[in-house]
Amino acid sequence: MPYTLNPASAELSPPELGAGEDSWILNFGPQHPATHTTLRLVLNLDGERIVRCTPHIGYLHSGFEKLGEHLNYNQYVTIVDRMDYSGPIYNELAWHGAVEKLIGIDLTPRCKALRTIAGELGRIQSHLLCVGASGLDIGALTAFLYGFNERELANDIVEFMSGQRYHNSWTRVGGLNMDLPDEQVFRKMVHRLIDDALPRAIDDIATLFNKNRIFVERTKGVSAISRDDALAWGLTGPLARAAGLARDIRKDEPYLCFQDNWDGQGAPAADFKVPIMTGGDVYARYLLRLEEMRQSAYIIRQLVDNLPPGPVNVSPEGKNVLPPKRQVYGSIEGLIQQFELIMTNRGFGAPRGEVYSCIESANGELGYYIVSAGEDVPWRARTRPPCFINYQVFPKLVEGHMISDIPPVLGSLNIIAAELDR
Repeated sequence: MPYTLNPASAELSPPELGAGEDSWILNFGPQHPATHTTLRLVLNLDGERIVRCTPHIGYLHSGFEKLGEHLNYNQYVTIVDRMDYSGPIYNELAWHGAVEKLIGIDLTPRCKALRTIAGELGRIQSHLLCVGASGLDIGALTAFLYGFNERELANDIVEFMSGQRYHNSWTRVGGLNMDLPDEQVFRKMVHRLIDDALPRAIDDIATLFNKNRIFVERTKGVSAISRDDALAWGLTGPLARAAGLARDIRKDEPYLCFQDNWDGQGAPAADFKVPIMTGGDVYARYLLRLEEMRQSAYIIRQLVDNLPPGPVNVSPEGKNVLPPKRQVYGSIEGLIQQFELIMTNRGFGAPRGEVYSCIESANGELGYYIVSAGEDVPWRARTRPPCFINYQVFPKLVEGHMISDIPPVLGSLNIIAAELDR
């Protein structure tokens, strides 16, 4: 149920940083299990109350963005999978959406529908992990099992779609690496998740937490942020919408099946509601993610039984996608195009220019900025990760709170370290 909370009344005024006998410094992480990921917090404390928090990043040394300058537009998909690993598949949608915008490719209707379903499955994967772990943050194991068990069904579906269970590497420039092996089996798997398993898991988690005195007192009124502050800090995703900021790229800058006439035959945009709350605290972020999973299931339900027929890849005449095997084995033109695309000294080049494109991931605006010099690899590939932007507000959220509040606050942001150190 929506509720209203005045953030100003919920926030505690941080004490002055002094040199008294109760003032001390605590390093929190990166190995601490309550950090959820590899990050480090340097806390200035007055007793157990946080006076100042200084976040540190840079423990993975992954070099994701630099790799984008050495891998071609299809190879790099294996790297973006590993940035937000809570829902790997929607990283691919953002990357190849930017590449296709640069080249000027319009996807087939079937590809748009399958990509939209995949993106919402990724949102469900991420949110189930986040709300389940919100129980672990305060010592409750059962809710984590409720979320993680059903998350395996989503993993089964993306494995069926892509051939890989976790780092899917499923999208390609102009389409997908494979069509569905069996459409009927796919529908049954999806309906099992969205009609049976997921609603039951959401209800179980809500029953366990929504009126649990310990959970509510540990989350309600904790780390509240106002709408104006959320806007000023550039927050996106559940963190912003829980503070009353009505921003969702699927509505504001529609892509794939969120656009009207996405199939070229007059199909309306996928219908869904954007949950908005005004509490701005840990409890509001938790409730909002529960509702977003229900909306994701509603989106998938509209598409899964009405998948357009036809190919998942654009025409090979554009020289950007591999030709069908029958053309490779049956014509010299198809064989030449196959070799031109896969040979290390060949491939296709993108036009000279620059482009930015983004999607609404589980944690907010996930975008890619590409600068092309007309070659088969980007001159520059820059990521706009939601976790990096959202994490900057963490010191503000915890100042004045207790050490024990750090795990639920950090968990409510759902920070993924691979988006911090790129």
